Amino acid sequence: MAVPTETVYGLGADARNPAALARLYKVKGRPDTHPVIVHIADAEGIEEWAREIPDYARALAARFWPGPLTLVLKRAQGEHAVLDEVTGGQDSVGLRVPSHPVAMQLLQALSFQHGENGPHYFGLAAPSANRFGRVSPTQAEHVQADLGGDVDLIIDGGACEVGIESTIVDCTGDAPVILRPGRIAAADIQAVAGVDLAAPGEDAPRAPGTLAAHYAPRAKLRLLKRSGIIEVVTANKGHRIGVLALEVPVVRISAALCVVVPAVAAAYAKALYANLRTLDAAGADLILVEMPPETPSWAGVMDRLHRAATPEDLLKAKRPKFDKSKFSSKKQTAESDTTTVDVADGISIEVADNVTVVSEADVDASPASEVIAATVQVDGNTAVPEDHSEKP
Repeated sequence: MAVPTETVYGLGADARNPAALARLYKVKGRPDTHPVIVHIADAEGIEEWAREIPDYARALAARFWPGPLTLVLKRAQGEHAVLDEVTGGQDSVGLRVPSHPVAMQLLQALSFQHGENGPHYFGLAAPSANRFGRVSPTQAEHVQADLGGDVDLIIDGGACEVGIESTIVDCTGDAPVILRPGRIAAADIQAVAGVDLAAPGEDAPRAPGTLAAHYAPRAKLRLLKRSGIIEVVTANKGHRIGVLALEVPVVRISAALCVVVPAVAAAYAKALYANLRTLDAAGADLILVEMPPETPSWAGVMDRLHRAATPEDLLKAKRPKFDKSKFSSKKQTAESDTTTVDVADGISIEVADNVTVVSEADVDASPASEVIAATVQVDGNTAVPEDHSEKP
């Protein structure tokens, strides 16, 4: 079932039920080595799910739970052993107490069951309720659009208040390590922990949402300053380009393809995924996101945008730029059987004595759209080659 939290909607399953977890991974299309976060009812449940809990982790839980903070701790063993299906086979588990009232009520109703072994803290494994690697859902309608009948129940708790996933802090070592930034800033974590933050090492636990490519819309996405956005829009007339702009609309973009957002980190984050979905639904081929401020309060937003952005080598082909000086508009008729004609840096063609070049190339020299086209005559018949320009 899909459950609302203050960050994003989660696809929930019993974290102690291997069959339920297997279905969760299948519905999401999630690799089984990618761990999921376990949501519990309150901070006291940490004892049932983790071991060797450092004092700074307890301080963070006391200050920020319930809330958008995930603590990665050494997983419990023995009677309360945490399943490999939850941890991706690692010796650590991510735990969080959500603050959304619906999630809290659900977890409290399923927990505190007194049996032969005393109180039981139910754990809800709940990664984002969407297909793996795509834009997370922040409204119930997003879950329905992504997962449809693959989910048995969607609890509609309204729009998520935070809008991006939780801050993840590794607490398995002597000092806290931020594995994924979010609403809770690094400075606040360090202040509460009373220990200087350490940098992630090669042996840092794998954590959700930390792959190089993640949170991606269907359209390609580029992160640019406003001047770069205007250049791309100007160079790609005729393409459906969507823009996520700060404060002021971008000229030459229709209202349906331009979403204007405030330059306030919390408000921007809350609407980020919904805005990307809006531009996808509008049929954008390319989404241009105006670069937000690179300040600590924007760290979570910038992390999501960088991971959602399409790698540069997939956005444009590596074509040489056309040099008009090497391609005269005057008629060039081969004087022998064949003649070599240079048409661009690194590109030359051989023309037979019955071939005449009659027009200059039509070139747009912008990086996003470099096109080489020519009209030739073969034995007096005009031949126009296909337009091999690509979408941006």
